[in-house]
Amino acid sequence: MRSAYRRRALASAATLALLGTGAPTVAAAEDEPGLSRFYHQKIKWSSCAGEAAMDDVPTDDLQCGRVTVPLDYAKPGGGTLDLAMARYRATGGSRGSVLLNFGGPGGAGVSQLAYDGKDFMGLTNGYDVVTFDPRGVGRSSPVSCGEGTDTDADVAGGAAGDDPGAVLEQLRRAAQACVRHSGPVLRHIGTVDASRDLDVMRQALGDKKLNYLGFSYGTRLGAVYAAQFPKKVGRFVLDGVDTLTESLAEQGLAGAAGQQTALDSFLNWCVTDIACPFGQDARIARRRVVDLVASLDRDPVPTGYGDRFSGQDLVGAIGQGLYSRRMWSPLERALAALVEDGDARGIMGFGGGGVAVPILPRQKPVRQSSVPRSPVPRSPSPDSDGGLVDEVEVPIDNLPAALMAVNCADDPDRPTAARITKDFAALRATYEKASPVFGRYRLTEVLTCYGRPRGTDFIRTRVRDVDTPKMLLVGTRGDPATPYRWTTETAERLGPSAVVLDNKGEGHTGYASSKCVHRTVDAFLLYGSLPPDGSSCGADDAG
Repeated sequence: MRSAYRRRALASAATLALLGTGAPTVAAAEDEPGLSRFYHQKIKWSSCAGEAAMDDVPTDDLQCGRVTVPLDYAKPGGGTLDLAMARYRATGGSRGSVLLNFGGPGGAGVSQLAYDGKDFMGLTNGYDVVTFDPRGVGRSSPVSCGEGTDTDADVAGGAAGDDPGAVLEQLRRAAQACVRHSGPVLRHIGTVDASRDLDVMRQALGDKKLNYLGFSYGTRLGAVYAAQFPKKVGRFVLDGVDTLTESLAEQGLAGAAGQQTALDSFLNWCVTDIACPFGQDARIARRRVVDLVASLDRDPVPTGYGDRFSGQDLVGAIGQGLYSRRMWSPLERALAALVEDGDARGIMGFGGGGVAVPILPRQKPVRQSSVPRSPVPRSPSPDSDGGLVDEVEVPIDNLPAALMAVNCADDPDRPTAARITKDFAALRATYEKASPVFGRYRLTEVLTCYGRPRGTDFIRTRVRDVDTPKMLLVGTRGDPATPYRWTTETAERLGPSAVVLDNKGEGHTGYASSKCVHRTVDAFLLYGSLPPDGSSCGADDAG
């Protein structure tokens, strides 16, 4: 098996800045011709034991189901997709459902809820707590770029990184590989389509309005829904708020800088411990991390799984470990094993990429399943009776492949070959200045939309001034993935409906790490109790 970590170095998609035009029309109501059959379906729920048994996850109370949506909303009479869903039933009187999206893009909701369901049990006092695998993700017609393709290439470094022509060729081959391995869903995987899926789910759940809790990328999905279906918005919470205006290239620079700040904070903490593998001086520790990455890029270490672990693999793993302070101690131990013993197994457990966002700190751990995982997913079902794949058939690169596909579909920017060739050296210097550790990794991500169809400009041009009930936006000051300024900028863009909660803590998103945020979000979703705009939660608020 080739490295999932190198593939994840291409997990997120970003491009240079070339604005386009032409947005899809806002979604029509459920009585649009051809859509009524999707809006009249009901979900059949049953035990999830079969789906999650291989993960040793207790699923006695978790129920699973599916909903069918059009492959192409412009042609609802054509192919369909089945989307995997799961829920915990309300423990008392229910006011309907609250739908969760854990982010990514590319995060599978069903397995995440199975692992972290206890974080949401308070919401079952009034709701069925429901989640889903979005189109192209998890068991819902998963996309893939295949094993052993050029998606493994580090186009920002090595020999290729010195030759823009070679970079362009690698990017073209990578794009073609994703098309070959993903099936028709790849052309219909963006957030605009996923938002329309949300509305089909809302109706299938029997809810007149959608109650929603979205994390990270899930906030982008929620904002698009609010623009498409403003009259169907119920109680909405967006935690770890995504940008609606910045190009993916701008997001890449912000991400590199944010992760470098988080790494500096981690190292400041680490050097106070005699066991810190980088010593007891923070300035020296920062240099040693850079040296370690360079050393592993020159001479990767064996993983024990027939593969080798490189410096860019390490960058992705460190990025994952920085999303929550609760992960710092195990990250320190894993790095010590790597530095002192050359043992990469511990740090590999953080794999998932620095951009493949873990919405909750206790994200489903990486495991080496004894059941082979297929590199090639099934094509979407041609009829409404199928479409879901077994969990063991989900491609190992599904998360980064889906993340890349969704981000590219959501962004209209496409640099020309001449632009990439002209700007490549300057871009590399800019990214490395933003972060000597994460810059090269992020630049690799910046280029991955090249060779792919131009994305929509709907999000940049149409998601603004939404006419909805008040919604709660949570921004965390020390968030390494979604800077706090994105929360305030998105709130201003959404208009008077947006109410901001300022979480003065650390880590990505606030719901799982701050008792104050958790309490405030639950109070709004359950009782409609909304704090004043600009309210805050202290960094160490114990509730």
